[in-house]
Amino acid sequence: MKKTIQIIGSGFSSLSAACYLAQAGHTVSIYEKNSTVGGRARQLKKKGFTFDIGPSWYWMPDVFDRFFADFGKKTSDYYHIDKLEPAYKIFFDDEIITIGDSMDKICAEFERIEKGSGIKLKKFIDKAQSNYGIAVDKILYNAPGISPLELVTKDTVKRLDQFFKTISQEVRKNFSNPKLISTLEFPSLFLGAKPSKTPSFFSFMNYADFGLGTWHPRGGMYEIIKAMEALAIELGVKIHTNHPVDKIVVDANTASGIVTKDVFIESDIVLSGADYHHSETLLDKKHRQHSEAYWNKKVFAPSSLLFYIGLDKKLKNTEHHNLFFDADFEKHAEEIYDEPKWPSHPLFYANVPSKTDPSMAPDGHEALFILMPIAPNIEDTPELRNHYLKKIIERFEAKTEQSIQNNIIFKDSFCVEDFKSEYNSYKGNAYGMAMTLLQTAFLRPKLKSNKVKNLYFTGQLTVPGPGVPPSLISGKLTSELIQKMLDKC
Repeated sequence: MKKTIQIIGSGFSSLSAACYLAQAGHTVSIYEKNSTVGGRARQLKKKGFTFDIGPSWYWMPDVFDRFFADFGKKTSDYYHIDKLEPAYKIFFDDEIITIGDSMDKICAEFERIEKGSGIKLKKFIDKAQSNYGIAVDKILYNAPGISPLELVTKDTVKRLDQFFKTISQEVRKNFSNPKLISTLEFPSLFLGAKPSKTPSFFSFMNYADFGLGTWHPRGGMYEIIKAMEALAIELGVKIHTNHPVDKIVVDANTASGIVTKDVFIESDIVLSGADYHHSETLLDKKHRQHSEAYWNKKVFAPSSLLFYIGLDKKLKNTEHHNLFFDADFEKHAEEIYDEPKWPSHPLFYANVPSKTDPSMAPDGHEALFILMPIAPNIEDTPELRNHYLKKIIERFEAKTEQSIQNNIIFKDSFCVEDFKSEYNSYKGNAYGMAMTLLQTAFLRPKLKSNKVKNLYFTGQLTVPGPGVPPSLISGKLTSELIQKMLDKC
């Protein structure tokens, strides 16, 4: 039974769902509020520089391969990826740790820092690899968040304790050096939660990091969006940009369409890939599943203060990805989650894509993207942005032993208020809802509305969770749920 389906938003999850639903023969249209597709994965082009406004890490390449393979395609049909060597560099107070492109290199680096840690790391990553296989093959693609039984397999039962222990406990059981601990706890930040609140089963992110490596699509992460857009159009999806959706229309407890630019668009099924909280505000209150109190109690991933800086010189002593952990990791986390405030001495991340991809900056120049995690819904003013840019630039210069202040051609910023206005992001969060034990799988907001028939959701506030690969999977899960419902009709 072929249906007309309207999709709100054009991020990774929406484009994913659109492709699967169009492949199944449905008439699919996407409505995006901004002028370009991609949701939070947009691109800034300015004075010959190119910046990914949103995601900048290409991890879990197998998930991208699997997505395009579902349509008889390859990622290489659309874009080329390069494995980064080194993957990234971590700056501590008195040490620099370099994460190479192979386990042998990484183990040797760990051994340099702490004698005996190389062997421990190999065992830790072997366990993480086993978890990765279970997570991807047995859970993520097969758990639409309907029932707790989705998590019950012979493999997960054997690892039940890993859902009640945390990443921090697992790491600290095996390693004592604070720098190695921070290095191994870092990947859990992609899940939006403190390592001390993230189940140890999610150590599979460490395998995604050390085992599968860090990659870069030539031209930037937006090349993935362009690839998915091209595939969607090839499959017959109609994409409408500059079309904010103002209302989801419900008749007799059934979604009947959307309103955009004061025009009613009739639909058999409505699917929202926009922020889940915002999506529910498009409904009359009686049709919403969750109250404001519900959302306010949830643990959300951090927001971010972002800077996009064009430099008229080449940088030294940096890599493509650089983490600045010359600060107290736990204190910064507390200032995000426990006592929300602007951080006293923040960690930050610097991305220099032009180090490996000349297309990202003019010759002799460098594109510098800086991200500082902050608490969602925190005060956001131009004065605060400038204050922290000054602090970050000073630390960047000191740790990399070079001056850049007088080489800045331009600088743009993006912060809490921009996340709210550009993406309708709840509290201005950057990564969705955190992956804590009580916000995992069936405990997350549902893909299918339990109040309105033919209304569905997808994206990082629902299953599987935050991040680009999970968003691709979320779109697939929602499309399968819709198709299963239609097959029963």
